[in-house]
Amino acid sequence: MDIQSLIRNIHDFPKPGILFRDITTLLKHPDGLRHTTDMLVQRCRETGLEPDYILGMESRGFIFAPLLAYQLNAGFVPVRKPGKLPSKVYSVEYELEYGTDCLEIHQDAIEEGRRVIIVDDLIATGGTAKATADLVERCGGHLEGFVFLIELTDLEGRKKLPDVPIISLIEY
Repeated sequence: MDIQSLIRNIHDFPKPGILFRDITTLLKHPDGLRHTTDMLVQRCRETGLEPDYILGMESRGFIFAPLLAYQLNAGFVPVRKPGKLPSKVYSVEYELEYGTDCLEIHQDAIEEGRRVIIVDDLIATGGTAKATADLVERCGGHLEGFVFLIELTDLEGRKKLPDVPIISLIEY
C-alpha cells in the first residue's frame, strides 16, 4: 500500500511559505492506518528496538505512540504542553521551524535506565524531538531510538538528534 498517497498537502499552512503534510487523510483510512502502524512496528523490530516506554509528544505523537506501545508491549508516556500534567514535571523550551514552544513530562514518568523510543508524526528541524530526548535524559531514561512517519530531509533535523537509530517511513 502506498501510504504516501494518503497524505494531503496543504500550502501556506500554518503560515505563508509552509507546505503542511496533513496526515488526517491517512488516519481516516482504516487500511492505511493499519498498514502504517504495522510498518512502524516492523521497522522497530527489524532495528532491534525493545522499549520499556514509548513517548509521544502532544499532539500528533499521541496518535502513533500508543499504537506502537500496544504492539511492542511497552508503556505509553505522554509529553505535553505546559500546564497539562498534574504532578511534578520537567520542562524544556525549544525552537520550532516557525517559532518556539515548551514541553513537559512527569518527573517520575521513566525509571532510571529504562529503554525509551520517541515517536512523532513528523521530523522537520528536529527541535521537538531533541527537546523530548533532553527530557528523557533528565528523567534518567535510556534513549533507544526515534520513530517518525514523515521526515522532511531538506531541513536536516536528524543532525540535531543523538546518535541512536532513527526510523522514518516517508521522506520528502
